[in-house]
Amino acid sequence: MTAESLRIHNLEDLRRYVHEAICYLNELEVNVFNITERILVRGGEPCGILFCLHGPRSVKLTAVWETERNTILFYGSSGQRTHRTCLVAAPVLQPQAA
Repeated sequence: MTAESLRIHNLEDLRRYVHEAICYLNELEVNVFNITERILVRGGEPCGILFCLHGPRSVKLTAVWETERNTILFYGSSGQRTHRTCLVAAPVLQPQAA
């Protein structure tokens, strides 16, 4: 597993970074496969985002940005952690209106 530090200024930059990193780490072409996201909630407050890239042959590759440690954890298709990025600066995750 490798690690790096990164400065992200907004959610769109975070989405772009995660998408590109998942593709790079898994030797996939960027912007070919769909990526979905889900806000993670703990105690009624948002605590991160789960990203899932839907790759070839029904492969799912995931990354989790967890706001408490301000870290993005990347996981391979078998669930093993493959990479970690520590964010020096990151956007604030706001609760979504119901």
